[in-house]
Amino acid sequence: MKKLVFILFFTCILLQKCTKEDCNSLCFTPPNQFNFEFVDAKTGENIFTSNSFDKNELNVINLENNSIVEFTFIDENDYNILSINSIGWKTESVNYSIQIANKEILNLYVEAKRLSENCCSFTRFETIKINNTNYTLDNQSGIYTILLE
Repeated sequence: MKKLVFILFFTCILLQKCTKEDCNSLCFTPPNQFNFEFVDAKTGENIFTSNSFDKNELNVINLENNSIVEFTFIDENDYNILSINSIGWKTESVNYSIQIANKEILNLYVEAKRLSENCCSFTRFETIKINNTNYTLDNQSGIYTILLE
């Protein structure tokens, strides 16, 4: 009987430790990254796989202050993708220019809202606009295929 009382007492103490204030640590979902593949519109071939351009010619510029935005270039097994994963960690609006060889390829405008509901924090992208280019979006992979003339 003493063991049962001890177990119940210990369980009650543990359950009381969880409060609404601890909510943020229960569930955290990072924002989705923005992935871009650049392909020749005529051939459908990735311009980095075909060596038409070099990954070192890529730049992402924040148009609000002309600063360089960090990005990752994934170049494994002929999978040549530009990935931006800095958007949406907080509520923000971003306006980026993606350039290859100092030529603007597209403008990316995103309005992101960081939210917390039911003890889970997550990002809702209110607006995503890709201007000055033709593109397709693969909803399954999340990759924007940019069609270059």
